[in-house]
Amino acid sequence: MDDIAKELITAADSSDFRSYPKEEALCDSCLGRLFGRVGTGFTNAERGKAIRESLDVQREGPCSLCSGLMDEIPKFARLVESALSEFEFDTFLIGSRTDQDIVEKEETLWSDFRLERAEPIKAEINRETGKIVEASTGKDVDFERPNIMAILDTRFDFVQLQVNPLFTHGRYKKLKRGIPQTRWPCRECLGKGCERCNNTGKMYETSVEEIVAAPFIERTGGIGVSFHGMGREDVDALMLGDGRPFVLEVKEPKRRTVDFRAIEEEVNASGLVSVDGLRPSDRREMVQMKEARLDKTYSLRVTFQEPVEKENLNEVVRSFKGTEVAQRTPTRVLHRRADLLRRRKILEMDVTPLGSNTAEIVLTAEAGTYVKELVSGDRGRTTPSLSGLLGVPAAVDELDVIRIHESE
Repeated sequence: MDDIAKELITAADSSDFRSYPKEEALCDSCLGRLFGRVGTGFTNAERGKAIRESLDVQREGPCSLCSGLMDEIPKFARLVESALSEFEFDTFLIGSRTDQDIVEKEETLWSDFRLERAEPIKAEINRETGKIVEASTGKDVDFERPNIMAILDTRFDFVQLQVNPLFTHGRYKKLKRGIPQTRWPCRECLGKGCERCNNTGKMYETSVEEIVAAPFIERTGGIGVSFHGMGREDVDALMLGDGRPFVLEVKEPKRRTVDFRAIEEEVNASGLVSVDGLRPSDRREMVQMKEARLDKTYSLRVTFQEPVEKENLNEVVRSFKGTEVAQRTPTRVLHRRADLLRRRKILEMDVTPLGSNTAEIVLTAEAGTYVKELVSGDRGRTTPSLSGLLGVPAAVDELDVIRIHESE
């Protein structure tokens, strides 16, 4: 303790601490905390004892700053342990709320005696409570991304938990048309339930989100989910190929260990959606995924209102390669999206005629391309369009997403 004592004496002499009134008793922790940023590897209580011995600071009566609050650290730790007992976690963090009078007294001391290396009482409560909880649970304190944060209110002996979400990355395929990616509230009742939606509150019976989320909710005990896809396909489109990347965010999970293989089997048994490659993820990856703008390849079954010549069709389709198209927001989504002009590049486009007025088209385009309107023209809102260049009205009967071109 000799070295820390010397540092403490130096710190005290550089402030006005020696004029601190002796009748104002401070406990060891509160005394040491006035120099909490002096030296390392010591508790504030140890600093306080060293100050008493070195500067002959006496203590008579209860602590005039914390009024015995620092003696309650073991009790606070038990409260936190009890609150955490229902949850599975690997990392945690302690936060606290204390009486404002104590905080103000402390700050007044810093100011009156020029104490520039003091530590707030909340910091000591958090750290010392965390040490006990860490030892009793075998879990680690994490200051960056804890699984769970316990907010200890020392005024009322109450603990509030902030349970961080559980993130899982995977890829999904949508194997049946007529299923939206996420739950779609009824437009009539806005999710409350009405005659139009048969009191389900939904426009569609189920969604990719609901099918994937169900086994996660059951196994984790979470209170809800958010489904984050790398873009989305139309309700009437299939998602094939290697599938679409997604991150599922389970909110307030009580259990964080899940059997990904069992969940994949359960989801795949639905026959509507399949998933694979499930693995742990985090918020950072989710944000990066949602911000990604990746090219996509589509397979379209197209019908022309009149027969078209094969040679003319092939020539028009070839002309789209490398072409930039201008697309105003389609009329079918104007009710929910701003009317903007977007320019997107068509990278590849090939056609296989199936008859005089039907064809299969495979095309690769930049992210955000409205593929149906690229074919129909949407009454001139997309130019050029297949229909416009052919001079024959055309429409997409079936659309499948067959590849998402992820960056290497």
